[in-house]
Amino acid sequence: MRTWQVGDVMTRKVTTVGEQTPYREIVDALVRRGISGVPVVDGSRRVLGVVSESDLLHKVERAGHPDERRVFEGRRRRTAREKADALLARDLMTAPAVATWPEATISAAARQMDRESVKRLPVLDDLGRLVGIVTRGDLLRVHLRTDAEIREDVVQEVLRRVLAVRDGLVTVRVRGGEVTLDGRLDRRSAVELAVRLAGQVSGVVRVTSTLAYDVDDTALAELDPARIAPVA
Repeated sequence: MRTWQVGDVMTRKVTTVGEQTPYREIVDALVRRGISGVPVVDGSRRVLGVVSESDLLHKVERAGHPDERRVFEGRRRRTAREKADALLARDLMTAPAVATWPEATISAAARQMDRESVKRLPVLDDLGRLVGIVTRGDLLRVHLRTDAEIREDVVQEVLRRVLAVRDGLVTVRVRGGEVTLDGRLDRRSAVELAVRLAGQVSGVVRVTSTLAYDVDDTALAELDPARIAPVA
């Protein structure tokens, strides 16, 4: 069952800068394109780092204030001071860049953004070259899928292809991305798998199941063979 990947939602035409790009040109690029960050690339389009609005704002925050250095200076304060004084992309960028690949799933990219506290991920090919960029907003596009498209995936991919469920045994309703499964299957494990796989379909926000089953095969699987007395 195929789920949406980063390559399905990423922006392929990416605004980039080089190591020697001046501060003002970077600001102009962000404002003109309406974006919040740009990858810094070399001549082979390998990503060296990313310059974001937060990197650029250090200069604004410290404008008009004298350079105050402390004997015991924390890493964050030192980085802020250095970026406030920086004039080129190589000194402004955050490196190494947190990146992903076109084949990464949407959910994996979302977890990576949350874990690394970033708003965008450069997308790299097998050679580490930039092929796109994905933002938080891009990841949310998966939830623009229509209910009809979601239902088609649940029926065709989950029920028919994976579980080989005959038509008419399960009713699938989708409203606002919420999937409801109703009907009856032969095994409890099949019911649990249907619910789990339906939840992985791109665009699904919740799965509600009233599916019944004939045999609780999970209870049989949990029996410890060592505790079953041998038949005389």
